[in-house]
Amino acid sequence: MKKLSARRRHPMAALVVLLLALACTGGLYAAFAPASKAQADETAQSLAIDEGKKLYAVGCASCHGTGGQGSSDGPSLVGVGAAAVDFQVSTGRMPAATSQTVQVPEKPTIYSQAQIDQLAAYIASLGAGPSVPTEAQYGPEGADIAKGGDLFRTNCAQCHNFTGKGGALTRGKYAPSLEGVDPKHIYEAMQTGPQNMPSFPDTTLSEQNKKDIIAYLDAVNSSDSESPGGLELGGLGPVSEGLFGWIFGLGGLIAVAVWVAARTAKARKS
Repeated sequence: MKKLSARRRHPMAALVVLLLALACTGGLYAAFAPASKAQADETAQSLAIDEGKKLYAVGCASCHGTGGQGSSDGPSLVGVGAAAVDFQVSTGRMPAATSQTVQVPEKPTIYSQAQIDQLAAYIASLGAGPSVPTEAQYGPEGADIAKGGDLFRTNCAQCHNFTGKGGALTRGKYAPSLEGVDPKHIYEAMQTGPQNMPSFPDTTLSEQNKKDIIAYLDAVNSSDSESPGGLELGGLGPVSEGLFGWIFGLGGLIAVAVWVAARTAKARKS
């Protein structure tokens, strides 16, 4: 019997068993590891939503309602998306001051980026909406500056001026200057249409269009493109340029009228 067992036990048997064990271990890991990673991501997202809900209850619910449904003091946040939250809170426009104003101005933010991400996660869980853009979406790579200028002058210059310096609107409202604004916030503003601004979803301005516009603004507002002769008139906005026109244009016409009247009177006396 011992001789028969020795013949059946091949010298490579141990190696074959080891390889089979490794193969089984690898297969089990491949089968269960992705599920574990997905479960971990889901848990992290749930924690972010829970923390965001706590922050919302303290800083936002008094105006927007306990469930984001809105109230007489603030609009509904259901379906606005994470991009709207990131824009409004990152720029300090939200939470708004207690006093009601015509337009909520930009101010220093009171939340860290991690807290803003948690707030955005909670609001996004209330309803589908635009997500926070990635750097690949608003970065300069592959952008067409010339086309961005055409798009900006067609869709944005009426309010923001043709170089993005901003301008006055009706009833005390205004289009803010876009100089020095984070490209991510410009992209989010086009996606969500904050306050007086209309929204430009991808069906209106594609992702590439938005990238082109952002590249154009960066080009015209860079230090290299500043007027070498000093403070230029163009780009100051409709109020400043209109005031210049009234003072010097109308003043010049009045001066010419006075001169013509004086010459006429002098000619008649002669």
